[in-house]
Amino acid sequence: MTKSMPKTVNILGATGSIGASVLDLIGRYPDQYAVHILAAHSNIDALATLARQHHPVHVVLTGNHGYDQLKAQLADMDCHIHHGMDALLDLLAEDCDLTVNGISGVAGLLPSLKVLEHGGTCAIANKESLVAAGAIVMETCRKYGGTILPTDSEHNAIFQVWSHSHQQAINSITLTASGGPFLHASQHDLDHATADQALRHPNWDMGRKISIDSATMMNKGLEVIEACVLFDLPEDRVKVVIHPQSIIHGLVNYADGSMLAQLGPADMRVPLSYVLAWPDRLPWATDHIDLAAIGQFDFLAVDHDRFPAVKLSRQAWRAGGLAPAILNAANEVAVAAFLDHRIGFTDIVAAIDHALSYAPSASAIHLDDILAIDMETKTRIAAWLEERR
Repeated sequence: MTKSMPKTVNILGATGSIGASVLDLIGRYPDQYAVHILAAHSNIDALATLARQHHPVHVVLTGNHGYDQLKAQLADMDCHIHHGMDALLDLLAEDCDLTVNGISGVAGLLPSLKVLEHGGTCAIANKESLVAAGAIVMETCRKYGGTILPTDSEHNAIFQVWSHSHQQAINSITLTASGGPFLHASQHDLDHATADQALRHPNWDMGRKISIDSATMMNKGLEVIEACVLFDLPEDRVKVVIHPQSIIHGLVNYADGSMLAQLGPADMRVPLSYVLAWPDRLPWATDHIDLAAIGQFDFLAVDHDRFPAVKLSRQAWRAGGLAPAILNAANEVAVAAFLDHRIGFTDIVAAIDHALSYAPSASAIHLDDILAIDMETKTRIAAWLEERR
């Protein structure tokens, strides 16, 4: 019997939370998976450690500093070391079975497009690229025969229970939200919330940017747009409900009244294991949810007065054109300023609301337009936030 070749995997954003989860899974099945590209932006020591553990063919540092240091740390390794985003994009043209894109922010857009342009399979955990340029990403996927595997826990949940052979029977979908660390906070508490408080998510262990997005509920707003893109649904057929236990991650609502849900622990290894093994499943989980121990599931409506981010996201999607890209860019700048203790928590959504007032009308949107408005918005909002200090 011939032994099958291991599936090759590119991991972008390898030193982040997505990278850690997917590499944990790959490490459990060394005969089934082989790392082709290991890429990170600036965490040199962590990237070098991962390279020694997983023996990739290529190691890429996309940031501006540290290449010589990384090269010195891996001098005895049998791998190719590269520097810069252009180098990464060139390498993504090489054949690889699966690319997991865990890059944070709109910086993940070009890598996603490069993989799809070569007919590759891209597991997109980078929601910002779908928010800013969803139509371009999906058209690229269709044009070149690529495959997108939804990797955010909510969209992966929808993907798992979506009836691809009976799409006409699907009425709507429901994304769940934990409510984050401020679910029951008063407006006074929100006005005075600190970064340390906002980073203390009750259920998930995530990166800093996505943790703040969860606290403002902008994460769910971005996911509404992402769902419209991935599943080709109008915005009013993408529902959101607060589910504090974070056990049910998504539901598909069918025309006959049935609701199919995906349940799982608050662990990114669950959706990542699904995309790694797709269309099969990876038998890595030894324990399953004890429903009796949980006792009950709670569901709450979103309070749009205290958490207006979801409503703003819906408005941006309905406005169309460059509005979603502006929403995303303003959020990136504002979250970074909050984490740097330069603005208050509620200033994040205020900045996004201000940015959307500048959204130009546009019909045909090109990649250059999106990249230009991203930079323009980030510059404008950074200056606006500075003026408010």
